[in-house]
Amino acid sequence: MDELAREYLLIGLSIGGLQEGIVDAYHGPPELLELAAGATEGPLGLAQRAAALRNRLDESDDPARRRWLDRQLVALETLAQRLGGVELPYLVEVERCFDALPEKTPPEEYGRVRAELDELLPGRGGLPARLEQRDNRLTVPADRVADIAHWLVGELRGAAAAIWPMPAGEGLTISMVRDQPWSAYNWYDGDLRSRIEINTDLPIRAPQLVGTLTHETFPGHHFEHAWKETRLWREQGHAEATLQLINTPEAYISEGLAQVGGTLLADGPRWQALLTGTCERAGIALSAADAEREWRTAQALRRLRGASGDAALQLHVAHRSREVVLRFLEQDALYGPERARKSLEFIDHPLWRTYIFCYAGGERLIGRWCAAAGSLAAQQERFFRLLTGQLTPSGIAQDLN
Repeated sequence: MDELAREYLLIGLSIGGLQEGIVDAYHGPPELLELAAGATEGPLGLAQRAAALRNRLDESDDPARRRWLDRQLVALETLAQRLGGVELPYLVEVERCFDALPEKTPPEEYGRVRAELDELLPGRGGLPARLEQRDNRLTVPADRVADIAHWLVGELRGAAAAIWPMPAGEGLTISMVRDQPWSAYNWYDGDLRSRIEINTDLPIRAPQLVGTLTHETFPGHHFEHAWKETRLWREQGHAEATLQLINTPEAYISEGLAQVGGTLLADGPRWQALLTGTCERAGIALSAADAEREWRTAQALRRLRGASGDAALQLHVAHRSREVVLRFLEQDALYGPERARKSLEFIDHPLWRTYIFCYAGGERLIGRWCAAAGSLAAQQERFFRLLTGQLTPSGIAQDLN
């Protein structure tokens, strides 16, 4: 471990000690945890240490590593300042944390998606009623979710292994939890091991379960974390890769690749096959025509993936009331009442209030970057760089210009 990585880890772990949840995972030397716990600086002192370390990055001869550390340290400085009482405008905070600015959904897109769904969804009543009927029809019984999730992970692991190399020795577990602001979470324990938790606060729909597990396992978070431990830490000795931090550019990359990876792994026919297998195991009747219509419906709804970010801008920038934001989520974004309340809880949470932009923002950026590679094989090859390298949102954006 060089001095750059050591100081970066101490700063990140110390800031993480000031707010629970900032440190998403750490699997580096345990003695650094003890040193960080004994840090005497307050948050503003840690902000100064982050700024000072940025001035030392020329000690590394790796330009990609220098850029990655620089962007991470800007975010850490910002997080420490906020914890020290420094108030930044919301959009400034978002850009400094994620090395990217929010991108709004074009207002007319909501109308286009509504019109498309109006044609796709059978049944009686208005569109919200028919979406609710669809959701009810595709709800997985709670007592079957765990078994189906294990089956899906096996299918996804096999599909990923047919495209990309696999880190030797990786493994994961799956469990059900309640009373969390997120729908699912990957807890990375190091040594190529993850714990996947699925939140059962809300009913789980079959298409959602397929998307959740591509996001959390293969080729998403678990696959990424296992590969980065293998390549960056074990092979290259970049100890900074042993620490994963929320509300930093690495999170923007991680959520974006977890969103995009599913599209590179499971195209229309494969996704429909996974959905059909899920429904069979859940006892849900689904014909081939139903599966094809669900694929088209999922693609239409995906175009509203930025709705929660749009809601966050309404809440934190336009300062609209919670009631107005909830109404937007229900009427424009077509969220059911329970999902709308859960989304508002997330974007108003002290830790997650800016994080929402990682999903749609990261997906848009990384989706464009992968698509620019050309063929599907070339896109999959480019995606592997995300799994194994130190890339930044601004660096990817620069590649696209």
